[in-house]
Amino acid sequence: MTKDRPVILGLTGSIGMGKSATAKMFSALGVPVHDADAAVHALYGPGGEAAAAIGAAFPGVLDPQGGVDRARLRDAVLGDPDRMAALERIVHPLVRAASTAFLARHADAPLVVLDIPLLYETGGETRCDAVAVVSAPPEVQRARVLARPGMTEAAFTAILAKQMPDAEKRARADFVIDTSRGFCAAEAEVARIVAVLTERGASGHPAHG
Repeated sequence: MTKDRPVILGLTGSIGMGKSATAKMFSALGVPVHDADAAVHALYGPGGEAAAAIGAAFPGVLDPQGGVDRARLRDAVLGDPDRMAALERIVHPLVRAASTAFLARHADAPLVVLDIPLLYETGGETRCDAVAVVSAPPEVQRARVLARPGMTEAAFTAILAKQMPDAEKRARADFVIDTSRGFCAAEAEVARIVAVLTERGASGHPAHG
């Protein structure tokens, strides 16, 4: 049968769960992946669509080249819900527009992935036919995150506070990819998901939501 668009898989997971590495596994299998974080980096860069607006809203967060200094921005908004909401009002529509353009570019693909860190928190699952959550036990997550340069207990706690609990994400997901079981196990699960969703697309996939 003829399909009108790709199957859209939302890929998400809390900080430190291994989502970026998992997204690369989908890419390695030839699945187009839209990385929301990469889109944000482009928007924040010198001349990026979001940089000037962020600089106006949060004085002092731009670097000498006119791009957003992410460390300064984090200090300016972390722990302040109103400031975080103001930042999201600037950035989220631009990221959404970038993903819409991505979907248009890959309209003929059987399957595409929208890699969105805050997918459930922003209602992004409504754009997807299925959702895969990347997960790991709390102690593994904690060790991974605190090993990152510049990461502190306070910053980790604040980030977790604005993310949906991992258990709830897993309960809502269509697929769960456990990255604590090793690279090969995660690759095998990614390959299985690709096969399932590609077959679903070939037979006529469901509508959004």
